[in-house]
Amino acid sequence: MNYEVNDFQKDVIEKSFDKPVLVDFWAEWCAPCRMIGPILEKLAEENKDYWELVKVDTDKNQQVATKYGVRGIPNVKLFRNGEVINEFTGALPEPAIKDWLKKSIPSKFTDRIEQAKVLLKTGNISDAKIILEDIHSGDVNNSEVKVLLAKILLFEDQKEAIRLTQNVDSELNNIELAEAIGTLAELLKRDSKNLAESEVREKYTSAINDLRKKDFDSALEKFTEVIRTDRTYDDDGSRKACIAIFKYLGEDHETTLKHRRDFGSALYI
Repeated sequence: MNYEVNDFQKDVIEKSFDKPVLVDFWAEWCAPCRMIGPILEKLAEENKDYWELVKVDTDKNQQVATKYGVRGIPNVKLFRNGEVINEFTGALPEPAIKDWLKKSIPSKFTDRIEQAKVLLKTGNISDAKIILEDIHSGDVNNSEVKVLLAKILLFEDQKEAIRLTQNVDSELNNIELAEAIGTLAELLKRDSKNLAESEVREKYTSAINDLRKKDFDSALEKFTEVIRTDRTYDDDGSRKACIAIFKYLGEDHETTLKHRRDFGSALYI
């Protein structure tokens, strides 16, 4: 298949409004370009439903190369909605390119995921869940969707929430939220009868019960009190719980902001 550009405006800019376009800036004399070219073509064929490849010979298209700041080749730029959204320079091995593509290519469900996020933020959990479950059925490996679904399911099905958060991708936000959900799910499943005897046991149990009722304000207050009295209780459980709640709610949530300082000071008493 011929991937050479004919009309950059049509083949790249206009096309990128329909699906992402990967542009390989190369030249015949460039040995690394000849190494990476076949890899990109192979991946383009395997992923033709998700993105397209266009190859631009910089010797024949110097004006385009200059316009987009190509200073070294091979230079691979990803276009979406007429703009460069990511790029790399040099002949990366195939696994590295696959990893880069996985992180860079926007999901075809991006707009619907954003819609679900807005619904979650405004408290419309049921509609957000319907959207996320529908996306998940068509893209079972989408880590962002998995952790958002797990966030919804946390208080009704801890086992499923934990399952969804297994093997999420390397995106930091997904990993941190998955870990927070896992921590909270284990707490919600805890049987108070199995907690060690301590002067803080009742307070700790009460905090977990508040968590079950989604009373995050009261739960954080009690977990913080436990930290002040017995930081090590239940394997540092209160500290882990507070951090997980902050991540679950979001760092800019009013409840997180309210309790962050007290939590921090409790750790250093």
